[in-house]
Amino acid sequence: MTQGQSPTLKRVLSGQLCSGCGLCAGVAPDAVTLETVAPGYSRPLQTAPVSADAERAIATACPGAKVAPWTGIAPDSHEYWGPWRGIHTGFALDPDVRFAGSSGGAISALLIHALGTGQVEQVLHVTADPEKPTRNIVTFSTTAEQVVRNAGSRYAASSPLQDIGRLLDEGKRTAFVGKPCDVSALRQLATVDARVNATFPLMLSFFCGGLPSHAGADRIVRAMGLEPEKLASFRYRGNGWPGMARAETTDGRSAEMSYAASWGGHLSKEVQFRCKICPDAIGGVADIACADAWYGDDDGYPSFEEQEGRSLIVSRTAAGERLLGEAIAAGGLEIEPLDADQIDRMQPAQARRKRLVLARTASCHVLRQPVPKMDGLDVGKAARRARLKEQLHNFLGTLRRILINRR
Repeated sequence: MTQGQSPTLKRVLSGQLCSGCGLCAGVAPDAVTLETVAPGYSRPLQTAPVSADAERAIATACPGAKVAPWTGIAPDSHEYWGPWRGIHTGFALDPDVRFAGSSGGAISALLIHALGTGQVEQVLHVTADPEKPTRNIVTFSTTAEQVVRNAGSRYAASSPLQDIGRLLDEGKRTAFVGKPCDVSALRQLATVDARVNATFPLMLSFFCGGLPSHAGADRIVRAMGLEPEKLASFRYRGNGWPGMARAETTDGRSAEMSYAASWGGHLSKEVQFRCKICPDAIGGVADIACADAWYGDDDGYPSFEEQEGRSLIVSRTAAGERLLGEAIAAGGLEIEPLDADQIDRMQPAQARRKRLVLARTASCHVLRQPVPKMDGLDVGKAARRARLKEQLHNFLGTLRRILINRR
């Protein structure tokens, strides 16, 4: 049985709730393709009827329709920082891995251990598009060298689930690394497709500041005095902590920009609407989620001065706890315990966004705009930690942006 336009995709696109993960194209490859829309986001384009089974998968797993709940994942949970079994700071003991990663190289060290011990056959993650270096492509790493070469944050549209149907058919044991919404989609898909957990025994994520458009990266390149069309390579950060944005052109020119300037001055202004109301930007259903364990300055705000990389490492599942313990025992990582409330100083922007999700989505409800289902994510509990003035400001601001269509 097939149907015309997918009601889930119609609702998600009408509310600007798409995260660009690619799941819909992956489960309905004959009916849905991905296209890039202005100012530079990946979006589904339905070209044929969607089968009933595919629609069921999309309705269940699309992170624009439903976000995977935190319930039952771990014995402890925090309204900002999600379920946890262990919270640590740490870094890769291999200096090359630590240097190449966006923070302390923790995710890379964990992936290298999983590959080296045969727990997985490959790693699915994203890397720079060699044709358009500010853009992303999906890639697979099977060696430690490839993991390190493909390390580093990529602040641009990525669709790591665009071939999920084919990957599930192949059944290779794969470690998945993606945005929190990507992992949410995989966890939800697992509830209707038993192959997911067998194919992806490890799902890793990171704290996500939101997905910027391609226009943001292009502005960085132009601010460097270079032309986006002439790039030979582009790195958003890494090779140090936090690492510089670095561009090189085909005619041999190069330029750099600090993380504070590239993210704060350009990319953060281009984040898509779905990210602004995200109830789980911290990888709450991943086996392990990592982030920058920023050191606070004298005022308690994270300092972005260049220094030795340090990762925040949150193990959430039994599989994640086991992988982390093995990697430490094998000499891949060094860690120290951290109290959950101490993350507030390292990641204040994440804390602020979580406590304001309820106010922002309330604006959508008032204007009869759709929002993703957010049950089991402590949205209400987090909102109680926000000041009334802060809530009102965000409620009215979101209301205004929707009314003038500037989400």
